[in-house]
Amino acid sequence: MDHHTAADWATYIRQMETILALELDDARRQELLTQFRRIAAMAEPLMAFPLDQRLEIAGVYRA
Repeated sequence: MDHHTAADWATYIRQMETILALELDDARRQELLTQFRRIAAMAEPLMAFPLDQRLEIAGVYRA
């Protein structure tokens, strides 16, 4: 499983600032980093949940 480090999230935040032409202060960046860590921690058990090979991950639509 791919685990993001604080440095990875900090880089992501800086990249999004550039892409979205945002200027965030250090306090806002730190709060975003905290939130990303929380979200990643909540998602980890779900992402680690094993799926049976017969289960389809996404719905398949047929015409």
